[in-house]
Amino acid sequence: MLTEKEILMVIEGIGETLWMVLASAFFGYVIGLPMGILLTVTGKDGIRPNAVVYKIFDVISNIFRSIPFLILLLMLQPLTRLLLGKSYGATATIVPLTIAAGPYIARMVESSLKEVDHGVIEAALSMGASTWTIIFKVLLTEARTSLVVNATIATNTILGYSAMAGACGGGGLGDIAIRYGYYRWQPNILYVTVILLVVLAQLFQMIGMFISRVIDRRRVE
Repeated sequence: MLTEKEILMVIEGIGETLWMVLASAFFGYVIGLPMGILLTVTGKDGIRPNAVVYKIFDVISNIFRSIPFLILLLMLQPLTRLLLGKSYGATATIVPLTIAAGPYIARMVESSLKEVDHGVIEAALSMGASTWTIIFKVLLTEARTSLVVNATIATNTILGYSAMAGACGGGGLGDIAIRYGYYRWQPNILYVTVILLVVLAQLFQMIGMFISRVIDRRRVE
């Protein structure tokens, strides 16, 4: 059982974890969505092929996705300190989480957009649709169910990253699990934080799948 003080600490940890995950997912999509669209549009089979632009964003995405998150977090501490004045805590962790999530989300977006039937795109082109019209009214509209499913996967990935950030004072449930569950060896706190992380992951999954089913049903109707 947890003491009242420990319960309050865990509740605060839940709040910090949600703040980190949701803020990082939002900013990650601010970076990743345009990047994913660019990768799709400028790719070999895109509506505006451009090998140079595609290669630049392809390399950027591959570089950041190949760096393990904990190493990236340590590498970005000077940048985080420059932007926020400190490199520890829940809010500071949003910076490396966003930079780690952006390229990952870009690939997820690219994957979703490439699922769109090329015949639909060709039909829009034959009717004189502009690039922007095809992006917003064809690609993003037709791929919306897949985009939501992949957003759910991305959010749970960010949740896992946020827990790992606890090893470097990142705040949230991961920090509590490591500081109290591991270093002080308080198994009750460790198990509670692990269970809560699993519950949060399942909650994100359920919400994402519900939204995707609703969107898919509307598309059929």
